[in-house]
Amino acid sequence: MTDNTTQRRLRSGTVALGGVGLLAAALTACSSDVDKRCIDRGSYNASKGYKVVSDKYCKSSSSTTGKSSVNGSWYYGGSKKGTRVGGGSFTKSSGGGVTRGGFGSGGKGGSSGG
Repeated sequence: MTDNTTQRRLRSGTVALGGVGLLAAALTACSSDVDKRCIDRGSYNASKGYKVVSDKYCKSSSSTTGKSSVNGSWYYGGSKKGTRVGGGSFTKSSGGGVTRGGFGSGGKGGSSGG
């Protein structure tokens, strides 16, 4: 019976180590960085959002390159559809991109009274 007990312990140890590995991989995948995209502020469309442009328009000190003029700004979060993005912000969240709260809470904790 000693052999069976040893094998069981080894198997359960393998399962525990595998579970820790999966947890570490999941936490690594949940990066604290918010999605950051360079957008053209002058391209806003109420139904489509802002047009995503090359990062070079946000990295250079001048937003004008050649004949095209783009008012590039970093845009954080939001959702991207094709070449457009909306629902984000021009300020980077101080919370590191983690929103606390449940559905309908708007990211604010607490409960409704009544």
